[in-house]
Amino acid sequence: MKRILFLAAALAVLGLAAGSALAQQKVISITQIVEHPALDNARKGFMDEFKAMGVDVKFNVHIAQGNPATNVQIAQQMLDEKPDLVLAIATPGALVSAQKIKGIPVVFTAVSDPVGAGLVKSMQAPGGNLTGMTDMPPVEKQLELIKTLVPKAARLGIVYNAGEANSVSQVEAAKAAAAKLGLAVVEATVTNSGGVFQAAKSLVGKVDAVYVPLDNTVVSAFESLVKVCEENKLPLFSSDNESVAKGAVAALAVDYYAMGKQTARLARKVLDGAKPAEVPVESLTNLDVHLNLKAAKAQGVEVPADVVAKAVKKYE
Repeated sequence: MKRILFLAAALAVLGLAAGSALAQQKVISITQIVEHPALDNARKGFMDEFKAMGVDVKFNVHIAQGNPATNVQIAQQMLDEKPDLVLAIATPGALVSAQKIKGIPVVFTAVSDPVGAGLVKSMQAPGGNLTGMTDMPPVEKQLELIKTLVPKAARLGIVYNAGEANSVSQVEAAKAAAAKLGLAVVEATVTNSGGVFQAAKSLVGKVDAVYVPLDNTVVSAFESLVKVCEENKLPLFSSDNESVAKGAVAALAVDYYAMGKQTARLARKVLDGAKPAEVPVESLTNLDVHLNLKAAKAQGVEVPADVVAKAVKKYE
């Protein structure tokens, strides 16, 4: 009888120890290519959700400020931190994490085309050390919104960084969608945020509206686009809702804060033992229309009443 009680006590102690180990503080290293509202909101949603779940986490946040060399250096810093998990926000950080970080699970978010970028084998079965969330925008629906707001538009300008894999895939999708809607696409490419102003100016007189995909380089210099478009009564549309507050006429897009929260729940599964290779890539399905009525007026756009009624967020 004493032996049974001793074994029971020993097992109870082991159980408490295991529970204590599970409750120990986790370390999550975060890499983000650049600061802009969409990516910042994804990070905030991620961190807030871990707090809401009651998980004790130390976050090490690294921002590359758009610098490719810094992006690579961050990967080494994160390895030195020996985190339990790495969060890669946007495609550039995810690509470097995939190349440099082995033996530590990587969860990405705000990546438009994880298959095309070579991060995962498929959306359902990633097959490697990474899984996460895609923010591939509903390009065809976004262009339909542009045609609704600018019905006479025949030529659509797209400003993007041709060096960003996610942007290239979005532009290809936009070309296919534009062809169905009778829109000709005029491209203006940049290599860094400093070129955004001139790229926008190059479209003046050549297009009837401007569309910006989920491009980290361009969004980080969005004010330059707004300045050119307002000065030339050129309607500007974005792929992320956060840019509407900064001067785009409208966007039909995902909520990045909500995406960050969902990414945290996915990351929790990985921390609890799920293998990234077997965790399907997720996406948000709820899309919101955001409108900037002040920007619409400045850029010569008359917004139909039904679109105003549909908008979940309006800036006036």
